[in-house]
Amino acid sequence: MDSETVPMDTDVSSSEVESNKELNAENLKNSGNELYKQKKYMEALELYSEAIRLLPSCAAYYGNRSATYMMLQKYSDALADAQQSTSIDKEFTKGYHREGKCLLALGKPLAAIQCFEKSLVIQPENKTFLSDKLLAEKVKKSEDEANRHHSAGDFRRALYCIKQCLKEAPNAANYKLFKAECLAYTSQYEEALEISNSVLAFDKRNADAIFVRALCLYYDDNIDKAQQHFKHVLKMNPDHEKARETFKKSKCLIQKKEEGNTAFKAGEFQHAHRLYSEALSIDPLNKLTNAKLYNNRATVNTKLGNLEATVEDCNSAIALDEKYVKAFARRAAAYTSLEKYEEALRDYEAVLKLDPTPQNKQAVSTAKLELKKSQRKDYYKILGVDKHVSDDQLKKAYRKRAMIHHPDRHSNDTPEKQKEEERVFKDVGEAYSVLSDPKKRARYDTGADLEEGGLGSGFGDMDANNIFQMFFGGGAPGGADFGFGGGFDDCGGRTHFQQRPHQRGGFHFQF
Repeated sequence: MDSETVPMDTDVSSSEVESNKELNAENLKNSGNELYKQKKYMEALELYSEAIRLLPSCAAYYGNRSATYMMLQKYSDALADAQQSTSIDKEFTKGYHREGKCLLALGKPLAAIQCFEKSLVIQPENKTFLSDKLLAEKVKKSEDEANRHHSAGDFRRALYCIKQCLKEAPNAANYKLFKAECLAYTSQYEEALEISNSVLAFDKRNADAIFVRALCLYYDDNIDKAQQHFKHVLKMNPDHEKARETFKKSKCLIQKKEEGNTAFKAGEFQHAHRLYSEALSIDPLNKLTNAKLYNNRATVNTKLGNLEATVEDCNSAIALDEKYVKAFARRAAAYTSLEKYEEALRDYEAVLKLDPTPQNKQAVSTAKLELKKSQRKDYYKILGVDKHVSDDQLKKAYRKRAMIHHPDRHSNDTPEKQKEEERVFKDVGEAYSVLSDPKKRARYDTGADLEEGGLGSGFGDMDANNIFQMFFGGGAPGGADFGFGGGFDDCGGRTHFQQRPHQRGGFHFQF
């Protein structure tokens, strides 16, 4: 007999289904809890998610998954679950607490404080909730201080304050980028870029991170590339105020600098000076570009004959960029022209250390020679003439100085004064004996006399009285005629002298 197949009765009540779901969900949660304790967070996460799928109305499941996300440092996901848990159960204190901890970790201490306060309303004696609220208030205070110092332009103090925030919220991207920005403003570009790159690794469209990159490029004197980054930031976020302001500054800075360069090349030095000065006022924080502007203005000052201003501008350039070879070289040249030879030598040595080329090595050698030359008697100064003095001008200068300092003119002075005037008189004669002889003058001018035997070697071999006698006595040796007549001007009048033998082997002049 054929058997008849009887179908299975599959009707199950809805209450039984819900009961099974709840049971399964609870089992999944319990298994997730065990994995959580074993720090197997990814596996626990899967079980909590499955429990939520089965029973999406249970606040505890979202709370547990929120806690797991927090252990994985996925604070945005953890925050979403915590907020969902409190929306399901308004009395779920753990949800408010986790929400606060996530907000603090994300660098939002004010919102975190509000969440901790909600949890304390439900459980006012909970010491953990109170402790975390106090911690969030501490972070908020440091954040406020950081913003205050940043607004005042005190980026080093702002950096210190934001580091205090990062101690409690080390993964907060906004705090990281605030720190990176301060680092950029204080010329710590490498660390600033590392931070911005670490943020971009997780969020490629983070406009603030790209702004920090642009800022580093801008302050590292790579303005063209920086402007490309600023444009990219503004394309992503047209309301990014910092990017807009810095982009505008960069364009103004380049424009003024180029205008100054054009004026300089056209020989319009006063105009170039004004343009470079205007450029320097645009962004005091751009050290490297401003160093170049100071050096350019120093060049203009040299053209205008204002060597002291040249030195000051070079000082400013070097203060901004301590390895700026051109500024050291320009200041060295200015010091040389100002006859500050020790300072010039120091600068040329700095140039050689920064840029060890044969040319710079020769510059150091020349500076050393100039220093030695400056330490011997300056015959030009002794006679009161410049280095381009003609023979006639040299004779007139000698005649004037010799008559002023002749010892017999000071016979009534104190012994000390007489001794000093005799020394000067001898120096005047020595100076004339060297500068009036083309070969000696050439050796003196080039410093060859120093190389041959020390300071002024071989130049003091002519008696000052003999030189004086050649001018005012019975003619010079060999019949040379100096053509000065027999008198000299003294205080606007005409003073004559009489010759009579002098005990020093020359002549005594009766004034």
